[in-house]
Amino acid sequence: MGPPIKDSFGEEKLLHDMAEAAREAGAAILEIVARGFDVEQKGDLSPVTEADRAAELIILAALARAAPGVPVIAEEEVAAGRIPAHGGTFFLVDPLDGTKEFVRGGDDYTVNIALMVDNEPWLGAVFAPASRRLHIGIAGAGAWLDEGKGPVAISCRARTEPPIVVASKSHFTQNTSDYLAMAAPGCGYEAVGSSLKFCIVAEGRADLYPRLSPTSEWDTAAGHAVLLGAGGRVDGPDGKPLAYGKPAFLNRAFVATGGWEAPACNPFLEDFAGGGELPEGV
Repeated sequence: MGPPIKDSFGEEKLLHDMAEAAREAGAAILEIVARGFDVEQKGDLSPVTEADRAAELIILAALARAAPGVPVIAEEEVAAGRIPAHGGTFFLVDPLDGTKEFVRGGDDYTVNIALMVDNEPWLGAVFAPASRRLHIGIAGAGAWLDEGKGPVAISCRARTEPPIVVASKSHFTQNTSDYLAMAAPGCGYEAVGSSLKFCIVAEGRADLYPRLSPTSEWDTAAGHAVLLGAGGRVDGPDGKPLAYGKPAFLNRAFVATGGWEAPACNPFLEDFAGGGELPEGV
């Protein structure tokens, strides 16, 4: 990452502004939950609600004030065909990660905001409206959890044996099970929705989070930044750091850990050419 680009931002102030935007969006989501909402389908058949759209509008306005001129790649904007021109510095926003679980009445959905620099996650804010827990991180420089009494530093732990695994509620696949049998024999796993899985690893409450089916970059970037701040890592299918700025903002697969190198998941992936159902949440 290029220091001249980073030096142009006040990282603490910008991270604070991102966190406040996530909290404000979360409050709007909770208001909509309280009065009820309808569920629609987007062109890719994934669900969308008034809460997704309202939260995104709040975040877009907040980021325009906090970092004018920095492009924002946001899920619902992309779905509507509005993708701003951008280089390697831009925001990635998922206003409501885990919409499928959200519409089922679950509470482990999140608001995700990340700032990318040189196409790598640098700042991340992940807010869980239902619990009001906020995770924030600066890649390589620290991560914090704020449960309403101010931020407390968090960090990954040394790997346990067998590893404690967190995995998707909606997307736990046979190839994920096969990968875990090889990479973490004897492990069990806890099913958790949304980007909270990155945060659980960042808190040192789990060791491994594999995702062997597609996601979008806005699903992962904020949690990725938090985990990098806590000393963890996120690798793509080839075992190299998960890359961003890819065509259609699509992640094929990834494995997140508390900092140790997990086996590459490429051998366990099904054939994928970018077609079929698009990803929804992590």
